[in-house]
Amino acid sequence: MLLNIDEKDLRKFIMLSDRVLLKPKTSEQQTKGGLYLPPGVEEKRKIQSGYIIKTGPGYPIPSSEEVDQPWKEGEPVKYVPLQVREGDLAIYLQDSSFAIEFNKEKYIIVPHSAILMVIRDEELSE
Repeated sequence: MLLNIDEKDLRKFIMLSDRVLLKPKTSEQQTKGGLYLPPGVEEKRKIQSGYIIKTGPGYPIPSSEEVDQPWKEGEPVKYVPLQVREGDLAIYLQDSSFAIEFNKEKYIIVPHSAILMVIRDEELSE
């Protein structure tokens, strides 16, 4: 299932909790042996890769103080940050992903737990 979004600016997207927004890596249409793959073969693989565009703040940490009255504001929410960073190449499980289309481009939303590993190029992040 693909969800179409009619927003104008990707910067307005806010990822929540441990969610990560990925831009799928373009796949090779030809194998190393020279065979051409039909359309859709790469999309059916259980493990995919993509570049991280945005990340959520992380896993929320429960508040240590009890708020006896719900209208009172407690301390601000604190998060355990995610290990991934924007620009990393992520290898993730496709079964846990959700596809969206934005400005005629495909993006993937996955939980942090579905990411198996990342490839980080330190030169790009400097």
